[in-house]
Amino acid sequence: MTDTPDAPATPVAPAAANFIRDLVKTDNEQGTFGGRVQTRFPPEPNGYLHIGHAKAICVDFGIAKDFGGICKLRFDDTNPVTEDTEYVDAIVDDIRWLGFEPHGEPVYASDYFEQLYLWAEHLIMQGLAYIDDQNAETIREQRGGYGKPGIESPFRTRTVDENLALFRAMRAGGLPDGSHVLRAKGDMQHENMQLRDPVMYRIRHEHHHRTGDQWCIYPTYDWAHGQSDAIEGVTHSLCSLEFDSHRPLYDWYLEHLPLPGDQPRQTEFARLELTHTVTSKRKLRQLIEDGVVEGWDDPRLPTLKALRRRGYPASAITDFCSFIGVAKTNSRHAIELLESFIRNELNRTAQRRMAVLRPIKLVITNWPEGHIEHMTLQNNPENEADGTRQVAFSGELFIEGDDFKAEAPPKYYRLTPGAEVRLRGAYFVQCTGFNTDDAGNVTEVLCTYDPATTGGQAPDGRKVKATIHWVSAHEAVDAEVRLYERLFTAEIPGEATGEPFDDLNRNSKEVVAAKVEPALAHTRPGEVVQFERLGYFALDPEGGALFHRTVGLKDEWANVQKRAK
Repeated sequence: MTDTPDAPATPVAPAAANFIRDLVKTDNEQGTFGGRVQTRFPPEPNGYLHIGHAKAICVDFGIAKDFGGICKLRFDDTNPVTEDTEYVDAIVDDIRWLGFEPHGEPVYASDYFEQLYLWAEHLIMQGLAYIDDQNAETIREQRGGYGKPGIESPFRTRTVDENLALFRAMRAGGLPDGSHVLRAKGDMQHENMQLRDPVMYRIRHEHHHRTGDQWCIYPTYDWAHGQSDAIEGVTHSLCSLEFDSHRPLYDWYLEHLPLPGDQPRQTEFARLELTHTVTSKRKLRQLIEDGVVEGWDDPRLPTLKALRRRGYPASAITDFCSFIGVAKTNSRHAIELLESFIRNELNRTAQRRMAVLRPIKLVITNWPEGHIEHMTLQNNPENEADGTRQVAFSGELFIEGDDFKAEAPPKYYRLTPGAEVRLRGAYFVQCTGFNTDDAGNVTEVLCTYDPATTGGQAPDGRKVKATIHWVSAHEAVDAEVRLYERLFTAEIPGEATGEPFDDLNRNSKEVVAAKVEPALAHTRPGEVVQFERLGYFALDPEGGALFHRTVGLKDEWANVQKRAK
C-alpha cells in the first residue's frame, strides 16, 4: 500500500432549499398568526427514534429557532398497548444529544384526554359523530376503496341521545373491547379515504403509562393530533408526506370545533430515506426479536441510539439534514453521502492511533536485544493543537496480516521477501524471510531495519512504495473490535421481491481480537479515534476495550457520484 494521507474532506455545497422556511417567512410578512411561530415534535413513544426522525427534529426545532419561535416536545401517547416510559426517556435523550432543547417540559396527548372527550361529545351533539357497533374488519370492508364506493354503517342514523348514552357507557367501562367505536360522520363516498367516517375512539381496557387505568377508551392518532396542536397554540404543524392525505381530515375536525385560538395549519415535507436502510419501527423490532441484531442500539441499525453508539457525531447528522434540505417530494439519499459528513467531521476532530486488527508478528532480527525506543507521532495532522504522543518501538511488533504476502500478487507494494517498506513514524525495514506453522500459516515475518532511516526518512534519498502501521508487541493492549457492513445488501431493501428481509446481510458483523497501542486504553467511552489506515472507531459507551467501526477512510460518496455521471 502506498503512503496514505488522511481521508480528504468531501466538498460540501451550500445547504439546499427549504420551502417551509419560505412559507413561514411569507406568513410572518402577511401577519398570519400575528407573526407568531410555534411548532412541535410529536413522536409516538412506541420505539426508538431513527435517522428519519433526525430530519423531522431539525425541521421542527430549526424553523422555530429561525423565526424566534418555540418548539415543544409532545408525545402522542394514544395507544397504551405499544407505549412505554422507556421510549419516552430515550426520545428526550436523543433530542438533546442532537443539540436541541424543547420549550418547557414535555407535554403529552394524554394531558388532553378530558378535553378531547368533551370535544368528541360536542361533535356527537352537532350530529357529526356516532357510535358504531360493527367490528374493525366490517368497518374496513365498508369503507370501500379507490374507485369503490363506501357503504354507510347501519348505525349511522342513531339519534344524538343514543350516541351520547353509548359514548358515556364506553367511557364508564361497561362495554368490552372491540364492541363499539366512535366514528366521525364524514362522507362515505369521498375520494379521500380518510374522510370516510374515520374512527375517533376505540375501547381498550389497557393500562396507560401515564394515566394508569383512568381511561378505557383511547383516541385515535388522527383525532388527537390536530386537536392537541390547537390546545397548545401550534401555528405550523409540520409532518412528513405520508400525512398529506390526512390533512383534509385534520382541517375537518378543527373547523367543527370551538377552538381556543387560531386554527393550526398542517404542511407536509419529504421524509428522509437512505439506501441500504429500513426505518420501519415494525421491521426494526422484528430484527431485534428475531435475533438478527442485539437491540435498539445495535450499531447496524439506523436508530439514533445505534448511530450514537457507533460514533456518529450529532453535529454531522444535523449538518447532513441541513444539506439535503426540505423538499415536497420523497427521494432516497445515498447512505454514502451521510457517511461523507461523518468522515469529514471525524477527520478534523478524531485523534490518530495505531491498531492492528488481524495481527501477525514482525521480528526485526538486527534490533538490539531488549532495546526500546519511543517514536513521536502526531495526534491529528489536521489540528496541531492536539500535539504529539510517544509510542514505544521494539524489535518485536505486530503488523496487519494482509501487510505481508509470501508470494506477492502484481502491484503489491507491502512486505514480501526482499521488499522494503516504511514503518509509520519509525524505520525502513526489509523482509528477509518468514516462519510458518505445521499447516503452512505464516506465524512470523522476519526483517532487518536500517538505523539510518529513523523517523521514516532515508538520508540517501531512496524511496519506498508503502508505509504500514504497527504496534509494539511488548506494550500492545488487547481490544475487541467489531466491523460492520451494510445490514441490507440492496440499495432499496425488498425492491425486487417486496420483502426487505430477502436482502438481509446476515454476515454484516465481524468481531476480531485486535492489538492496539497503549494510548487507546485511555480512550473515553463514546470517543471516536482514527485507527491509522483502517478507519474511524468508537469506544463503546459502556467503556471496556470494545471498539465499533464508525466509518472507513475511503471516500465512497465520491465513487457514487462518479457512477451517477
